[in-house]
Amino acid sequence: MLADHILFIDAEAMVIDKPAGLPVDAPRDGSMSLENHLQGLTFGFQRWPAAVHRLDRDTSGCLLLARTPKAHKRYGQAFEAGTVTKAYLAVVEGLPEGDEGMIDLPLSKHSTREEGWRMVGDPKKGKSARTHWRVLERKAGRAFVLFEPETGRTHQIRVHAAEGLGAPIAGDPVYGSKDGPMLLHAWRLTVPREGKAPIVAEAPLPDTFAAAGFAIPAELSGAKPDAVDAVA
Repeated sequence: MLADHILFIDAEAMVIDKPAGLPVDAPRDGSMSLENHLQGLTFGFQRWPAAVHRLDRDTSGCLLLARTPKAHKRYGQAFEAGTVTKAYLAVVEGLPEGDEGMIDLPLSKHSTREEGWRMVGDPKKGKSARTHWRVLERKAGRAFVLFEPETGRTHQIRVHAAEGLGAPIAGDPVYGSKDGPMLLHAWRLTVPREGKAPIVAEAPLPDTFAAAGFAIPAELSGAKPDAVDAVA
């Protein structure tokens, strides 16, 4: 039950820790998705909450849901305006050159009948995509990386890791080796709100990262947001 995955909740919004493997949009094959859980996230409201943004099926972590249509519109505008701050943690296959940097690689959608669709770096025709990255740890030919995207393109971090760093995210079924679970986690989400405190949520690192030998370093695990606010 996703009611046990709530990181933040008030009268306007909630942030849940989406499990890896759960798609936000209903798949064509009719399998389970976020929609199957929304009725259990009403908490006294008649309306079901609605996702404001998207996380890939195999990505875990912070997902913002709006509890009213007005809030959904307002938060959607915040994402479009780029005022929402997102931080992701990932394990990548390979060791990036340097300790940090900015990947500025426009992205476009590429589709073929044989392989289906995927996003690719396309400096000439792609849409602007920028991601700051910083290596937190290196171990056994892999790196634990903090990604902070400035834009929100489809598969942005996954393509930027694979093409920009030359180190695809471990377990990525499209851009990587497909071995094991994909180790990409939406760790922190901050949403500014006019006239009230911002929404700030952190999602604990899944056990799959510990199994791979990585944990959040002390430098990032200091200040923690309040886990769950009382429903107004």
